[in-house]
Amino acid sequence: MTARDGGWWASAVEQVPGQRYGFSLFDGHNWSQLVPDPRTTEQPDGVHGLSMVSDRGFKWTDHEWTGRVLPGQVLYELHVGTFTPEGTFAGVIEKLDYLKELGVTTIELMPVQPFSGDRNWGYDGVQWHAVHEGYGGRHGLKELVNAAHNAGLAVVMDCVFNHFGPEGNYNGMFGPYTQAGSTPWGDIVNLSGFGSDAVRAYIHDAVRMWFEEFHVDGIRLDAVQTLWDPGAIHLLEQLTYLKNEIEATTGIPRVLIAESDQNDPRLVGAQQSGGYGLDGQWIDDIHHALHTLVSGEQHAYYSDFGTTEVLATTIKNVFFHAETFSTFRGRIHGRRLDTTIVPASKFVTYTTTHDQVGNRATGDRPSMNLSPAQQVLKAAVIYSLPFTPMLFMGEEFGATTPFAFFVSHTDPELLRLTREGRLNEFKRSGWSPEEVPDPGEESTFLASKLDWSFDSDQQQILEAYRILLRLRRELRLARPYLEHLEVQYDEHWLMFSHEDVAFVANFSADPVTVPVGGELVYTFTAPQVGEEETVLDAWGFALIKLG
Repeated sequence: MTARDGGWWASAVEQVPGQRYGFSLFDGHNWSQLVPDPRTTEQPDGVHGLSMVSDRGFKWTDHEWTGRVLPGQVLYELHVGTFTPEGTFAGVIEKLDYLKELGVTTIELMPVQPFSGDRNWGYDGVQWHAVHEGYGGRHGLKELVNAAHNAGLAVVMDCVFNHFGPEGNYNGMFGPYTQAGSTPWGDIVNLSGFGSDAVRAYIHDAVRMWFEEFHVDGIRLDAVQTLWDPGAIHLLEQLTYLKNEIEATTGIPRVLIAESDQNDPRLVGAQQSGGYGLDGQWIDDIHHALHTLVSGEQHAYYSDFGTTEVLATTIKNVFFHAETFSTFRGRIHGRRLDTTIVPASKFVTYTTTHDQVGNRATGDRPSMNLSPAQQVLKAAVIYSLPFTPMLFMGEEFGATTPFAFFVSHTDPELLRLTREGRLNEFKRSGWSPEEVPDPGEESTFLASKLDWSFDSDQQQILEAYRILLRLRRELRLARPYLEHLEVQYDEHWLMFSHEDVAFVANFSADPVTVPVGGELVYTFTAPQVGEEETVLDAWGFALIKLG
C-alpha cells in the first residue's frame, strides 16, 4: 500500500467480487494480526474473519415505488432473528402480506449490521457498512426491501452510531474512531476530536449507502443523546442535509427518526430555528403514562406516572417531563414543546417496544400480564391519537413468548461480564437472580421466537388490531396538530375528541359513566352508549361519532 494525503493508504491490487482480504498494520515495532476492513461491506465469516469484495449488482423491480413520508404511516418494529422460525430476511418476506393485511405501512428492522456470534439484538454491531450474514447478508436485505416495496410497504432500518460493539471492533487500530469518555455501552464515538472528519464521513457514507444502494426508506437513529457532538453543526443536522440531498436527487422521500430520552423538541424542530430537522422521534412518556395506568407498575422510571391526569397531560403536551422535576432522575428534566407548530405525526408512540419488553428481567411482554381487554384498550388509545403509531412484533396477537435479552459473544470473558451485569442490574430492582434468563444461552434466544399459532383469545386481539388500524384511516384520526384535540378526564376515565369523533376509555376494573354520547363505531367489550352519556365496563373503551 502507498501513503496518500490526509493519512489515507491505498492499494493498487485489483478488487474482484468474491475476493477475500484483510489488513495487517505496523505500529512501528510489530505487525498486527490480519483484521477486517473498517469499511467492509461483506463479512462472510463473521466479525473476526476476512472481509470480502462485494458484488454490487442486484436486479431491482421496485421502479414504481414512490416512497413514504412519515405522516400517515403505521410502523412495525421487528427483530429478524426471532420474528419467524427461519430468523432470516426471507422469513420476513413471507410475512409481508400478513403485515399489510394488519394495516402496517412500514416495517422497522432492529439493527442488522454484523455482530459477534449468531444471535444478538443487533446493538453490538461493529461494521456499519455490512449486513449480518446469518440473516441473509447484503443480497438478502435487498431482496427484502425490494419485496416490501412491491407489496406497498416501506422499510426503516435501526442504525447504531453511538458506540461500537464490545467484540470484533478493530477500527481503533486504523484511526481515532473513538475518543475519551463513555456511553452506557462503550467508548464515545469520535465526532468532534482530532481526526473526527473521517469518522463523521464513515457515518455519512453508511447512511448514503442504505438510502441509495439498498433503497431503504428511513433510518431510526439509536439513543442520539449519547452522540457527543459539541461542534457548531451537529451530526444529526448534517444527516438531515444528506437526507434532503438524496431526496432531491432521487425524487423519493426518506425519513430520519431519533430515539432519545431527553424530551428535547430540537430533534424535530426546524433547522431555520435551531432544530435538527429530523422527521420524527420516539416518545417514551406516552408509553410510560399508558403502561403504568393499565399495569399498575410504578417502579424506576415509571415512578412519576400512573394516573389519568398524567396521561391527559402527556397526550396534550407530548412530553410529561418538560422542564419539570423527574423523581427517577432526581432533577428537572425535558424541555417544553410548542404543539401548535410541530405536527403530531413527528412523534412515534407505542404500547411497547423491544426496550420496554427486553429490558425487563424476564423479557415478559405486556400481553403476558394483561387481559385481552387491557391489551386492546392500550392499542385503541395509541391508534386513536394523531401521533405516528408503532407496534412491536407479536403484540397485535397478544404473543405469549417473551423477548429476552440475548447474545452469543465468542469471548467467554465477555459472556461472563454480560451475564453478571444483567444480574446486578435487576438485583437492584428487586428481581431474584433465578428469574433472569442467561443471555448467553441459546435457549434464551429460542424462547424469544414468536409462536405463530394463535388461540381464540389471540385471534380476537388480532382482529381488534386490524379493525382499529382500519378505523384510524377511515375516521381520519391522524389529524395534523394537537391544538384541536379536546381532552377530559376524571380519576378513572379519559376522553379525547377530534371534533366529530370521540374516544372514551375506562382505566379501572369497575364500570364508569362518561358524559359523552353518540353513535357507537367500535368497541372491544360491551359498553352502553346513549345520546348524552356512555357506560363503560371494566377496561372498556368506545369510539363514538358525535352528533
